[in-house]
Amino acid sequence: MNKRLSQFLQAENISQSQFADTLGVARGGVSHILSGRNRPGYDFLETLLLHYPSLNIDWVITGKGKMYKEDSSDAPGVAFSAGKSKIVSKITVFYDDGTFEEFHP
Repeated sequence: MNKRLSQFLQAENISQSQFADTLGVARGGVSHILSGRNRPGYDFLETLLLHYPSLNIDWVITGKGKMYKEDSSDAPGVAFSAGKSKIVSKITVFYDDGTFEEFHP
C-alpha cells in the first residue's frame, strides 16, 4: 500500500508534507506509512477519501483497478449532468490584463 500511496503523491504532484497537512495528520505518521514501517489505519483511509474523493480505495488497499475512479465527478476533464457525461474540449483562461489562453485537453 505504501508504494501505491507514493505513486498517488507523484500523480498529484504533492510532497509528503503537503499531503500530511492536507489530511491533518502528523508528518511523521505519513513518513512511516510511506516507508512501510506502519500501515494506515481506518481513520487515515477515511480522511484520505474525504479529501481525495476521486481516489479509488480498492486500488489503494489492494492494487486492483485504476488509481482514480472512472465515474467520479472529480475526474479531470469529465463533467456529469443528469446521468450523462461530457468531455471537456476547451478551457479558456482570462487574465486581468485583458489577455487569454486556450487549452485543449
